[in-house]
Amino acid sequence: MDASSFILAHIDNDNEELSYIAKDIWDHPQVALQEEYASKLLAQKLENDGFSLSWGAGGMPTAFIAEWGEGAPVIGFLGEYDALPGLSQALSSEKTPIEAGGPGHGCGHNLFGTACMGSVMALKAAMEQGDIKGTIRFYGCPAEETLVGKTFMARDGVFDDLDAAISWHPGDSNITWNGSSLAMNSFKVNFHGVAAHAGGSPWLGRSALDGVMLMDAGVNYMREHVPPESRIHSVVTSGGQAPNVVPAFAQVWYFVRAPQRQQVEEMYRWMQDIAKGAALMSGTSHEIEFITGCYDILPNSVISDLLYDKMAAVDDMVFNEQERQFARELQATFPDGSVRNGFDWMVKSTSAKLEPAAMDDPLWAGVFPHSPTPPRLGGSTEVADVSWITPTGQITTTCWPLGTPGHSWQTVASSGSSIGAKGMIFAAKAMALAGFDLLTKPDLLAAAQADFERARGDKSYVSPLPPDATPS
Repeated sequence: MDASSFILAHIDNDNEELSYIAKDIWDHPQVALQEEYASKLLAQKLENDGFSLSWGAGGMPTAFIAEWGEGAPVIGFLGEYDALPGLSQALSSEKTPIEAGGPGHGCGHNLFGTACMGSVMALKAAMEQGDIKGTIRFYGCPAEETLVGKTFMARDGVFDDLDAAISWHPGDSNITWNGSSLAMNSFKVNFHGVAAHAGGSPWLGRSALDGVMLMDAGVNYMREHVPPESRIHSVVTSGGQAPNVVPAFAQVWYFVRAPQRQQVEEMYRWMQDIAKGAALMSGTSHEIEFITGCYDILPNSVISDLLYDKMAAVDDMVFNEQERQFARELQATFPDGSVRNGFDWMVKSTSAKLEPAAMDDPLWAGVFPHSPTPPRLGGSTEVADVSWITPTGQITTTCWPLGTPGHSWQTVASSGSSIGAKGMIFAAKAMALAGFDLLTKPDLLAAAQADFERARGDKSYVSPLPPDATPS
């Protein structure tokens, strides 16, 4: 049996156990930096398979690295397992929380980390069979949803010696994710004023909420003068407790995104000045609490092409009528236009010609070639930080119905179903096959490195985190 057939057979043999583990993590959702159940479950499985473990990368107790092999090349697989708050959901096509207000896997990370684990275990077995040298690593990355995990791990240098990294994400199609994303800063601004009776003696107080509102007004005027692809989101997390008390404390939380890291840094400096001005105008004081920041994805065309070739080589995804019916029932609950929006995104993302009739199929099982000019993602991911350190490639596979809204209860339901499990197994196979080629074909790895150097140019990765930042 050749190596590719061996890897595919290994993952097929592990299918039942991998699906059980993914569902077990789905049954025990935990939010960012609290993923004790998932991290221990995956780590224990890898340790039992002969991987050595280290814990606490980036100062996070639920981060771990599992390693096997020795010497070069060193290939990393990026796993995630955090859930989202407020998205508890049963395996139902109707909104049915298991726990009111509880967390749920609204981004499919129960599948994400499990697939990467299945990949490295199959790859290890193939390396043993073929006496292949090299090192493989599974990175247990917490807190992706808050864009904390890989950013703090990168600051600790745990990706610095990688020759390449492979990742994936559940989605509604089988395609290489070869586009870029938005760089981002996340920070809170705390305003401090003076409490007073709002009716009896307001002149004795200074409203911290005024500081927040003045800052937000200044930021709104700033919007005209930033790159058009930029995004600025904010929520007031604390604005006071009662109308008749001048609030002594108020807080606003911002996400600032732009296509390039340098643009985010320029916008952030401007917003720091706006915060100073708002404090002066309101007679308050302020401090900025920097939470995290990340880069824009640096795509690697060599690894993207490799991953597409491996998905096309596997191409064994089949959904039954029961799964398709469940998918249709979920689609019926989507906001108007969701399926069309998913289709339009795929038209831009693939070089294949897609006809509108394809929207009639709720579950896309085929593999699509990626577009040479893919659209930029409107969101952000700290996989991007890894991509500026080492050549990195990603895929998505069909784990949800076409058009499924991200971070939704419908995503949770599909990620816990057999639909999600099939997409997970498909991803594990493609990633393992790609990892094997990167280990055994020096010319391929050299080409990926050359593409990385060309794309990065004279820039280098500098952590966006302040030296004293801690994960939160």
